Amino acid sequence: MPITFRTGAKASRDRVVWAITYHQAAIRAALPSPPSMGLDPRTGELVVIIGSALAEADGGVAAIDAKLEQLTGVPVQVRVLEHVDRNLGLNGGARLDGIDPANGKRYLCTTGFAVTDGVRSGITTAAHCLDDMTYYDAQRRPTVLSFVGQWGWGYHDVQIHTGGSFDRPLVYSDSAHTIERPVEAQRSKPSTRAGDFVCHRGESSGYSCAEVELVDFAPAAELCGGACLPTWITVAGPNCKGGDSGGPVFSGTTAFGVVKGASYRRDGSCAFYFYMSLDYLPAPWTLVVEPDLATHSRAR
Repeated sequence: MPITFRTGAKASRDRVVWAITYHQAAIRAALPSPPSMGLDPRTGELVVIIGSALAEADGGVAAIDAKLEQLTGVPVQVRVLEHVDRNLGLNGGARLDGIDPANGKRYLCTTGFAVTDGVRSGITTAAHCLDDMTYYDAQRRPTVLSFVGQWGWGYHDVQIHTGGSFDRPLVYSDSAHTIERPVEAQRSKPSTRAGDFVCHRGESSGYSCAEVELVDFAPAAELCGGACLPTWITVAGPNCKGGDSGGPVFSGTTAFGVVKGASYRRDGSCAFYFYMSLDYLPAPWTLVVEPDLATHSRAR
């Protein structure tokens, strides 16, 4: 296949990601409200996403751009988007729900991928989902799952449940739970590029596909037990809703990650969603793929 090399990036990836990591607190303190930020790998710029009210104050976008470039020492691209970043609620592509003992309300989430620790088989979802969840198959038959653990700080948003069983590692790849797709490979974060075309299935928004935008993203809100590290990957929607949390992100039969949250426009529409790469599955848990089935069956 043809390979094209493009030059002219204004800064290296390592330099921009280091600037986000090292200066994140200072950037947040320099603005009236904390922005989202990430690396635009096409231009080599630190992307800072702010609301329109902030863009119209204190000299506008140009003044903010110059201020942040001086602060970080890297080129900055300010984007204006009236948005709210948040976890995708408690609503691989199947329904989970449970009742929060704190308020008695029922919440939804979405299953991600089949995983194994070499002894047990399990299923992933998002760490901010409830601990006690029930799985529902396409015929709405319930299976009560057992909580193993959750990892939800800095660069993690994943939890693992056991209690169900599976013959193959499959994800639903349509809104109606009628099409099952096998998981045959895993794409690492370093191999993920802006412009990659990926899909996700969420229990609330259904099935949709779009392009990867930012591969080193830090959400604006305190969604990671505090400020998030620039390890998240954004996808340009077009669909995302509360309840999609934990759902699978994939391309064909290749697994990419699990949905964490999204950024919503003022009218409630999905601006983009962001996911955790499967590189960050907690050891010793690993993704189950089709070639592993013989080993998985023995372990189960």
